[in-house]
Amino acid sequence: MKVSDALTSRITCRAFLDKPVPKATLRAVLEGARHAPSGGNLQPWHVYAVSGDKLKSFVSLIAEKQKATPMGEGSEYDIYPKGLKEPYKARRFKCGEDLYATMNVARDDKVGRLTQFARNFQFFGAPTGLFFAIDRQMGLGQWSDLGMFIQSVMLLAREHGLHTAAQEAWAIWHKTVTEFVGIPDELMLFCGLSIGYMDESHPMNSLRTERASLEEVATFIS
Repeated sequence: MKVSDALTSRITCRAFLDKPVPKATLRAVLEGARHAPSGGNLQPWHVYAVSGDKLKSFVSLIAEKQKATPMGEGSEYDIYPKGLKEPYKARRFKCGEDLYATMNVARDDKVGRLTQFARNFQFFGAPTGLFFAIDRQMGLGQWSDLGMFIQSVMLLAREHGLHTAAQEAWAIWHKTVTEFVGIPDELMLFCGLSIGYMDESHPMNSLRTERASLEEVATFIS
């Protein structure tokens, strides 16, 4: 698969088939992602892969905790900036509206929306979940490096016929995630990522979010 095809076919997959990802395939994806660039070759990424019975027990643990604290434990960083301005605010709003429309969940259906949001913490049914962490000493530049590593994982997943969903939502369960997978104190959880085979028939996977035009984002100076 060409890189351009991987980019255009990648979506945030929100429904996966009950089909395990072979360990060799997962290792190949992560092995390839090691070649992502990083300033000074710091390679500031750490990844934890959970699958099988361990994943099932973890999802059950989160489900139990959600009964008392449905909105989690609070994240260690702002997932979105406070007072988000335009055009970013409108883009986020439309993405949410389009997503819930695929399931016919109305804006005033708070129960329906919370139910869909909770599916994040089931990894959308994916057979494998990844967690990404970064050393607390690192700064903004190294967070960018981590993002390039995660992007590499997502594109390589497409090469192997897999789909993914990057999930910053997992940051609100950072304490439980950290304890369960054994993230050391010097590392901070950034996000989770669902990886597996996409359920092509699920309505939520019909969503294709809009992209700003090149003229909106690029300035050519010559």
